[in-house]
Amino acid sequence: MSQTPHALTEDEPGIDPATLSDDDLIRELHSLHRTRLDTLRHGPEAALNNHLRRTAELESEYLTRHPGREVDQGRLTQGS
Repeated sequence: MSQTPHALTEDEPGIDPATLSDDDLIRELHSLHRTRLDTLRHGPEAALNNHLRRTAELESEYLTRHPGREVDQGRLTQGS
């Protein structure tokens, strides 16, 4: 039986991103990006701070694992 997901608190920082599989890391990033706007607009300060912290942790881990990630040339702005 699956548990209902809940927001992490400062006392509950989440799983160390370095221990996540690639699939789990991507799933966690999708989840954070999906909830970003709601957290920004309606979340209490503690939830927003936790969201910012966790996003930074997971994105940093992704960039550590994929330093040579493919960049879509169509997404570059002029002068980049």
